[in-house]
Amino acid sequence: MKNSKLNQGEKDILDSFEQGEWLPVKNQKGEMARHKKYAQNTLRKDRRVNIRMTSKDLEEL
Repeated sequence: MKNSKLNQGEKDILDSFEQGEWLPVKNQKGEMARHKKYAQNTLRKDRRVNIRMTSKDLEEL
């Protein structure tokens, strides 16, 4: 695999994978569903915030 655009951490992970150090997850579908639910709960937007500011500050943002 061509890995010239990978940083050192990514290269280490790829080398580890290619050496067979990774094992498949048991109950893959269940694990994927569990982590998908974690992501949905983490990324859910359930609050609204209103901020008043000057036009100049808004432009700076």
